[in-house]
Amino acid sequence: MDSGHIATGRAEAPDVDARDGEDRGADSRDADRRDPDSRSRTGDDVRTGDGALVGPPGRAAVRRLAARVRPPLPALGVLLILADVVDLLPHGGLAGFVVLVAFGLLDRVRPPAAPLRVVESPVLGPWRALNSPTTKVPSHGVHSLGQTYAIDLAFDPPDGGRPEFGSGRQWRRPEEHPAFGRPLLSPVEGTVVRVHQRRRDHRARSGGWSVLYLLVVEGFVRQVGGTRWLVGNHVVVRTDDGAHAALAHLRRGSVRVRPGERVTTGQQLAECGNSGNSSEPHLHVQLCDSPRLAAAGGLPMAFRGAATDGSDGLPADGELLDVRADAGHS
Repeated sequence: MDSGHIATGRAEAPDVDARDGEDRGADSRDADRRDPDSRSRTGDDVRTGDGALVGPPGRAAVRRLAARVRPPLPALGVLLILADVVDLLPHGGLAGFVVLVAFGLLDRVRPPAAPLRVVESPVLGPWRALNSPTTKVPSHGVHSLGQTYAIDLAFDPPDGGRPEFGSGRQWRRPEEHPAFGRPLLSPVEGTVVRVHQRRRDHRARSGGWSVLYLLVVEGFVRQVGGTRWLVGNHVVVRTDDGAHAALAHLRRGSVRVRPGERVTTGQQLAECGNSGNSSEPHLHVQLCDSPRLAAAGGLPMAFRGAATDGSDGLPADGELLDVRADAGHS
């Protein structure tokens, strides 16, 4: 796996014509596509001699601490509120509310700046990008679970086999989606450090009411339940340089590797499923700094040759990632 250098922007003098402004806008969008972290960095981040981008040590330590302490807070907050309801703990409701607010605030703390890593695509064929860091950072609206720069991919064949949202039933069987059962590949070379594949593949949430139920009821219950309830079946591979590639929402029973096993780039790890907090069968893939996703911080990544112009990057929301089998994995 290669490590890429992060592109930086430079402010231009204001006395330019409109055409120059358009060119710079296009250049900025291209830089964001290659380096999704470029939109979220601050002037305090600095580049080291080898090109890596890092922040002040003290601030980086605080950001890592935020990621490490927030995992138990949702369950603790709910328990405190329930203890107050049943008169076991006076003022427990207020304490629980404060804990939940603290979790929400910590969830907004972004991870320390890190160099962009270029990995291979974990899928072959046409997959539609959803919740991409090319479009926004954090891609999923929060920094928890190490998903700051995560991307969701849904298989979208040219024959239109992917059901359109809002058409048909509110709750579809996962087998009705063409992504279900598709092979998923390791984007990196490394060692498998975590495997979970006991969660069931539930029905897709295919309409407004079912998605509302997923977000309000199921999402809250899974948040309290913890990582495995949220990410579902998953595999985490540790690279030789200490990064961790996580593939989530896998099909139950489809994982082909075990913890401690060495895997190569492009090796099949599992099949696409619909486990965990998922509205339809799709792949959630990310890089992070810890195998324990609950306490992980996200790391920026790009797929080799995956940008629309053929450079390394990630497709934006709604764009198609179409990697052919004959392209190979290096």
